[in-house]
Amino acid sequence: MRASFNVLKISTFVYETIFLVVLFFVYTYDRHNHGIEYYDFVFFSFYVIVAFFISKKVMPRYFYSKQYFLFWTLIVSILLAVYAVEEYVLEPIFVGGERADHVSNIFYTLIGIAPIIFMVVSFKIVWQMVRKQQELEQLQLSVKESELRFLKSQINPHFLFNNLNNLYAYAIENSSKTPSIILELSSVLRYMIYDCKADKVVLSKDIEHLQNFVKLNELQIEDRGAISFTTIGSHDNFKIAPLILVTFVENAFKHSLASQSENIVIDIAIHVSDKGQLSFTCANSFLPNSNNDSLDKGIGLDNVKKRLQLLYPNKHKLKLKEAKRQFIVELTLDLI
Repeated sequence: MRASFNVLKISTFVYETIFLVVLFFVYTYDRHNHGIEYYDFVFFSFYVIVAFFISKKVMPRYFYSKQYFLFWTLIVSILLAVYAVEEYVLEPIFVGGERADHVSNIFYTLIGIAPIIFMVVSFKIVWQMVRKQQELEQLQLSVKESELRFLKSQINPHFLFNNLNNLYAYAIENSSKTPSIILELSSVLRYMIYDCKADKVVLSKDIEHLQNFVKLNELQIEDRGAISFTTIGSHDNFKIAPLILVTFVENAFKHSLASQSENIVIDIAIHVSDKGQLSFTCANSFLPNSNNDSLDKGIGLDNVKKRLQLLYPNKHKLKLKEAKRQFIVELTLDLI
């Protein structure tokens, strides 16, 4: 944090120096006389000091607080003071001669002074706006990353809690399928622990994880229903944020099993176009008026909605609908 602050101070100093050097040459340019007098540095430095005073003291105190009358009164007063100092102090000391003896017209003098001061003030304002925008973007990015880490940390324990309960039930019954469940659970957890550290994973890896997850839950259904999983398209050329699709599948199994003891139907389909548009459909059967929890509730589904909004703004469409004792999830995602 300290290093980034120092870098920002250095970059500010460099840009301000470059701007002031260019502005100085513009100020001293004379098509009839290309020479630069030493007093030009004095006058220009005086204007810069006045401009810095306006941008750092007057603007924040009066303009930003919307005290416009006081602000413009001060600006006019400052310009008049600059004129007086230049005519009656600086010119007699540093210039002398005829120019010092002659008092210039206030209107023409201010026309030469005001643009220099206002250009420096404008540069300071614009630079401050750029810095504030950068700080805002960094803050938004930090908040987004923090929220995503929080959402991921909620998803993994949620999944683990559900499946350890299932594993415990099979172990109590001394089921022969316990080793298979442990193997599938191991594959799924390996993906969550190692592969999900990245912001995005290869789509084929995510689909492989989804297939392992389906096999793990399919063991619970046995001959009480039918599960279908189809994929179309190339999956190696695109990446996706992990733990998005699996949340919908997890909810499908959870609520079908909660409401039905037989005739369970879960259909999962993934289609990926050559242009990188993913179409995902997950339909599960359920019986109304059962002990089935609402799909709009629960940590998993709420989290995946938030993650889609954060990671794929304006690049996804999510539809959740009920039709003929089916709950259907339709998600389209632009992976590019």
